[in-house]
Amino acid sequence: MEQLQIQGLACSVEGKEILHGVDLTIDKGDVIALLGPNGHGKSTLLHCLMGSPHYQVTRGKVLWDKEDFLSLPTDKRSKKGLFMAFQNPPDVPGVVTMDFFRGMINAHREKPISLLDFYKTTTKAYEQVGLDSEMASRHLNEGYSGGEKKRNEILQMLLLKPELALLDEIDSGLDVDALSLVARAIDKAREEGTTFLVISHYDRLLEMIHPNRTAVMVNGKIALEGDEKLSSRIAKEGYSFLEREYHIDLSKAEEEKISLGVCGAKVSR
Repeated sequence: MEQLQIQGLACSVEGKEILHGVDLTIDKGDVIALLGPNGHGKSTLLHCLMGSPHYQVTRGKVLWDKEDFLSLPTDKRSKKGLFMAFQNPPDVPGVVTMDFFRGMINAHREKPISLLDFYKTTTKAYEQVGLDSEMASRHLNEGYSGGEKKRNEILQMLLLKPELALLDEIDSGLDVDALSLVARAIDKAREEGTTFLVISHYDRLLEMIHPNRTAVMVNGKIALEGDEKLSSRIAKEGYSFLEREYHIDLSKAEEEKISLGVCGAKVSR
């Protein structure tokens, strides 16, 4: 992927429109921090890009290197190089993690991976995220702690080596050590060519991965874009300065009684 263009994207969930015309261009090599108060469409955008059947695109375009991306089913989007780490990874009883990983890898290859290569690759990935490789014999995510589930999502990213990774609050539920492991894994993937769109509610991860761009979503649209300085300022001040300095209406967040100074903005120290 050289560029993903999101043009006027609108999306509904159960008949309620959440996205009202999102415009965002993601270039190869970007690490974009996607910020904004809760309930304003950040996760919805990621699910729409991934092709979740619960989210209905009502208008707009998404172009992957100028090709129509929205017409592709989820598996084809994945094979093109799109990956999403879930905010709340589900338990999958009955599916052995090792079998899931092997099937996932083979679905992205012309020839199945050999058992030796699979063992070497997964063992290294487990080490990178600080998980015991014996967890591969357990059912996917079943009995995992919240932090283990998040690291397991990053492990999948390392195995797939996607072109574009969508990370939905990958840092929530992680202690300091686990957060450092995840940040290093993101940096490693970035060096190998992965582009990132990252939702985060804590500044510590962003301080570690240094996004080159920040996009702020308010009321289902990208209300403001900037560089890393913008995400740092939001971490320190919250979102209220957007109204004062940029005349961005935050009324929806106020109506839903979301604390703008804390949600998605409080410095995590």
